[in-house]
Amino acid sequence: MAASVFDSALFSKLFPTGEVGRLFTDTAELRAMLLVEGMLAKVQGEQGIIPEDSAAAISRAAMEVQLDPGALAPATGQNGVSVPALVAAFRAEMQAPEHAQYAHWGATSQDIIDTGLMLRLRQALGLIENDLRALLDRLAQMADAHAKTPMAARTYGQHATPTSFGAVVASWGEPLLGLLTELPELRRSCLLVSLSGAAGTSSALGPQAVETRAKLANLLNLTDPERSWHTDRTPVLRIAEWLGRVGLALGKLGEDVTDLVQSGISEITLGGGGSSSTMPQKQNPVAPSVLVALSRQTAGLMPVLQGAAVHRHQRDGAAWFTEWMCLPQIVLGAASAAQQGVALCQFLAPNPAKMLRALDESLDLIHAEALSFALTEHLPRPEAQAATKALCKDAMETDTPLREVVARDWPQLNTQMLFEPTNQMGQAPEAARAFAERVRAAATQ
Repeated sequence: MAASVFDSALFSKLFPTGEVGRLFTDTAELRAMLLVEGMLAKVQGEQGIIPEDSAAAISRAAMEVQLDPGALAPATGQNGVSVPALVAAFRAEMQAPEHAQYAHWGATSQDIIDTGLMLRLRQALGLIENDLRALLDRLAQMADAHAKTPMAARTYGQHATPTSFGAVVASWGEPLLGLLTELPELRRSCLLVSLSGAAGTSSALGPQAVETRAKLANLLNLTDPERSWHTDRTPVLRIAEWLGRVGLALGKLGEDVTDLVQSGISEITLGGGGSSSTMPQKQNPVAPSVLVALSRQTAGLMPVLQGAAVHRHQRDGAAWFTEWMCLPQIVLGAASAAQQGVALCQFLAPNPAKMLRALDESLDLIHAEALSFALTEHLPRPEAQAATKALCKDAMETDTPLREVVARDWPQLNTQMLFEPTNQMGQAPEAARAFAERVRAAATQ
């Protein structure tokens, strides 16, 4: 097995990451860092900090030069960071030492690595957002179409009261919709440029350091933090936390779907796939299981990433390395979950007949709450609850549907209306339709 399922050719369709996966490769990281170096030179050339012709040569070469990650490995292993080797290789590839000497002027490795990371995170967020919007569009369609399709709600794994499949679908989508509304502010406040020099003081960047940072941020379409954030990993943590909640929301969807396709229930269908090597009758909930597994992985990695945010002094190698090991897995986990979520919900559909059967097979006990309130028209609330418990006990002991027991003992109650699931769904249909409307409104903004 490959060290990571996201790097595995064998598991590439089980844990797909799409275009996001390409952002977390050695080549993509080097390209992002070279872009930062090129844009930094361009800004410094405009400011007169370095010669304009050298700035033009550096920015042009940064777009053209291709570096071999493997060739940088020995120096990276020795230095602990890739930037010294990258800068040396870049200068050599330029074959113009009179210009190349001005590359990386006044910056430190962390400036280049963190800014390059932000460029890749920005792309990743955009790609994941696209998948979430596609997923929400599908969920909104299902919620709207099945706003009044009755099914059993569960609490503690047991039947509780009737709800609608549309409302259940809405409960899957609401957290994702909320996450999308957070994105604009997350991008503004967390996708930051980094340019503070060796110890965060910008000493080698000269008297125009503040202006240089602001111009670089503008050129890269990142936010100027107006400070050094070398050891303040809050921006990274907030982005990772957002991605983690994507995984958790989709993990909940996966858990519910896995439960709803259990043998003997099958209240929903999943479409193709999921065959067993030895049991031809089975259709395993593969995609839902992937969603749950991804959510568990991210939940485990987040505390490690948070621990890595504690840096000693002005830079901490161990903390930084730990972030490098965790963050890509969190990003790719969210990307994979979003991709699998879209694929899963494309074919997911309710089985209304089996949902009704599940309601009926409970001896009507799912309507006990409604019965207790109906009895308050004839009894005080505590007595109505006690009477309902007695009626439910009678139904279970005699294996008689509750509606028959009630019709016998309380003929004055309208059992036909009382035990009709569509009459006992409360605000579930409205919640489903409201969710669908919010998704449609968000799509037009």
